[in-house]
Amino acid sequence: MAIVSGRIQPGEVLANEIDSSEQLSVSRSAYREAVKMLAAKGMVESRPKTGTTVSARSRWNLLDPDVLAWIIESGPTEEFLRGLFELRMIVEPAAAALAAERRTSAQLAHMRQALQAMERHTLKTEEGRAADREFHDVILEATGNDLLISLSSSIGAAIRWTTIFKQRKRELPRDPLPDHWRVFDAIAAGGPAEARRTMEELVGLALEDTRGSLDN
Repeated sequence: MAIVSGRIQPGEVLANEIDSSEQLSVSRSAYREAVKMLAAKGMVESRPKTGTTVSARSRWNLLDPDVLAWIIESGPTEEFLRGLFELRMIVEPAAAALAAERRTSAQLAHMRQALQAMERHTLKTEEGRAADREFHDVILEATGNDLLISLSSSIGAAIRWTTIFKQRKRELPRDPLPDHWRVFDAIAAGGPAEARRTMEELVGLALEDTRGSLDN
């Protein structure tokens, strides 16, 4: 959190293992594992005699679900949120269009069940947010494209944490469930153009809601 919030800047060297583990009240082995995890995400680099240095932001794996969560929890900038929704706008409408052409009856049933779970639990609860992610996951799955499917964890993390972010100080500004049902109806009808349009509308409205939360 200190790294993603900028309290520790790229190029800075972290305190040594002994001091850091004592400060954080963890064992040295646990601290070493944490540093290895951050290195795997591109956030730090450890070298003999130099220590552990915070990497330039351009080297971070910004699509890693943990990194996304930390950035949003630390208070994302409008620029970061805009970039995140630009990614969603590139990927998800195209995925919805493909899903409309390729989805199976089982995948449609899975999408419907996810939306019904969203209705039951609402996005105020972890269960409702999990159902929301599941709906978007199944759309990617229905494309039949392994490369698109591999983005599921990143897209899912973006959806989960922006939904939490929007509710941190106030109620959700509106109910997004009707937007999801319109996407489902378009995919179920097998209309790729309408599926693309409704998903574009869903993502665009989600961006507006998220921007509104920056001012609260």
